[in-house]
Amino acid sequence: MKHASKNILYTLLFFILLLTQTKAEFKPLIQNQIELINQINDANITKEKIETITKQEELLYTKAIEDFLLNKDEMLAKPQPYVSKIFLLKNTIKYNKRKGYKYAVLRDEILIKSYKILSSTSEMSKDILRLLDHYTLQEFNEKMNEKFVKNQLEIDKIKKSLPKVRLDTKANTPLLKTIEKNIKDYHSVIEINTAISNYFAINKERMYRLNKYSNYKILNIALYFDNLSSAEELNTFLRAYNLSIMKLVLISFISLFVYLFRTKIYKSIELILLKVKFFKKYSQEIIEDIRSPIKYLLVAINLDIAIYIYHNFNSVDILSKSFNVLYAFLFTFILYRTLNTVASIHILDIEKSHTAIKSEMVNVGIKIINFLILILGVLLILHFAGANLATVLSGLGIGGFAIALAARESLSNFLGTISILMSDIFSQGDWIVVDDEEGTVVEIGLRVTTLRTFDNALIAIPNGTIANKDVKNWNRRTLGRRIKMSLGVKYDSKPQDIKNAVKQIREMLQNHPDIATDKTDYKNYLKKSSKLVSKEDALGVKRTLFVYLDEFSDSSINILVYCFTKKTIWGQWLETKEDIMFQIMEILESNSLEFAFPSLSVYKEGGD
Repeated sequence: MKHASKNILYTLLFFILLLTQTKAEFKPLIQNQIELINQINDANITKEKIETITKQEELLYTKAIEDFLLNKDEMLAKPQPYVSKIFLLKNTIKYNKRKGYKYAVLRDEILIKSYKILSSTSEMSKDILRLLDHYTLQEFNEKMNEKFVKNQLEIDKIKKSLPKVRLDTKANTPLLKTIEKNIKDYHSVIEINTAISNYFAINKERMYRLNKYSNYKILNIALYFDNLSSAEELNTFLRAYNLSIMKLVLISFISLFVYLFRTKIYKSIELILLKVKFFKKYSQEIIEDIRSPIKYLLVAINLDIAIYIYHNFNSVDILSKSFNVLYAFLFTFILYRTLNTVASIHILDIEKSHTAIKSEMVNVGIKIINFLILILGVLLILHFAGANLATVLSGLGIGGFAIALAARESLSNFLGTISILMSDIFSQGDWIVVDDEEGTVVEIGLRVTTLRTFDNALIAIPNGTIANKDVKNWNRRTLGRRIKMSLGVKYDSKPQDIKNAVKQIREMLQNHPDIATDKTDYKNYLKKSSKLVSKEDALGVKRTLFVYLDEFSDSSINILVYCFTKKTIWGQWLETKEDIMFQIMEILESNSLEFAFPSLSVYKEGGD
């Protein structure tokens, strides 16, 4: 019985509390805004006062946004305001409706509408502030407008549901005064909703910028510079150029950072190269060759970040694409420099080590790699320029046949290059003859082979032409460069003298240290081969030696001298040939033989 009486007492107290609840409760920010709006709606207010109040209102919103961004995660996690108050008011309305207290119901329904509008405003604000982390400034503006529309539809819905009850204006009861105040607050809350929407729309760039500062953990620093005593005047001046003190500080700091730490960046790249086994040997040379493009890359990055900050941490599409294209070009150029530096050093190592790797194979390989780098660079540039690579590649496939027809000569030359390299007809430095063109091979390129003629002219012959022509290669001989001469002696020479001279010349050649004979060894030149060919002919080994009385010509008796020097180099061949000629002259002289020269004897028949 005692507990039942206690429950009844609590119930009566609860309903008395519900019945007497008349005061609307708002958060401090909203209450301050309501008071400022009421001051503006005062009929006797001056224009100067309105401007002052408007500035105060704007400062309230600005402070609220700054506090929100400083504690963004905590603020977003907070539940919706006024939920418990709305729940309590709904229960009160049910009770008052049963009792027929229409003014009490009106009072509470108006207050619920105010709370619902504020809840919608809060939800809209949170949604807008959430959008800052996920979209660009332009996209954020579009999404924010969608939230404005959604909020306005909700407000219109709340307005339509407001009950229409005529008040007894003659009565001056506390309840009617509360209703009038709630109605006044209701209209103020609608104005607050509109004012907050307008503030977001006007200050979207600043909010976007402050949110970026918050994400980069420098919002406190930004607010410090904005709140300096001279900041407002300076920022007002800079705002005309889309700048602020914080923007200038950030841009200056990043520029200084890039300038001071560029040496450390080079050092970091060098350390990375040293960790890669393939590049370790070439790290110093690579750094020197890529220093210049890296410098331009750092300048481009610095400029890109400065423009990004200038545009309120928002990327400008055309500028972003332009910088991406520039980055792709510089990346390709750095890759080109790196690989070609490695190749140039490697070529020197090959030359020093005298390996069997052919220079032209290395050169063509480098050109093919450079071509692939060029293709990669073009594809990267097209990609960052916004082109659809799938469409580009499919277009190349469709147009491949047309390109092949248009470039059939180039294709023929490229296939000629492959044919020359695979057949190993000649190499760089070889002395060759192609048709009427003769010279030393300078380079076997992807399209042409260049020759340096003996009168120092440069000739470029398409590889497709060379592949289909007869090529004479004077350098493809391992042992033996021919000496052939016909020694003419006079007809009045004695046969025995000629016979002695032939024998002595033959012996001199067989014993000459620079003349190849059957006894000259060439086994060290032999290599394993899968081809069934004459090894001497394949290697270019000639050891033939002939010295014979050859013919009776019109004005001389001719001795044939036919042999091969051991040396194949022209200068050394000339020295050997000269020495042999001097020795032949001595042999002929020692045998009383004279060189014959073309002569004509005239015989006159005898008469009287």
